[in-house]
Amino acid sequence: MLCAARAAWQDGRMNNGFGISSPATHHGTPRHAPVRFLIVIASGGFSVARLFLATREQVNELDAATEEVTQMTQGLVPARSASDAAWDHALAGHSADERAAAEVYTLDV
Repeated sequence: MLCAARAAWQDGRMNNGFGISSPATHHGTPRHAPVRFLIVIASGGFSVARLFLATREQVNELDAATEEVTQMTQGLVPARSASDAAWDHALAGHSADERAAAEVYTLDV
């Protein structure tokens, strides 16, 4: 219930929370599918880590030297190649040598 004697400067969305407005109503959005594959591959002289869904759709790319990549791959044994036909579309911009040297990690979901 709003106070009838509100000061002219006071915003109606404020809730007497020390000037912090109330958070907006949360609208549930569908969650993304979990990342299933992480591929460490050379790209232009640098190693990049690419994250893929089970459908082989790329959802992120980051520097392979980051701590996050180390944490995600800790204790996992990679497949030593991304030359399979299943990766043709997802890794179309990479050479055959880069794909052969790639490390493919299957992440626990």
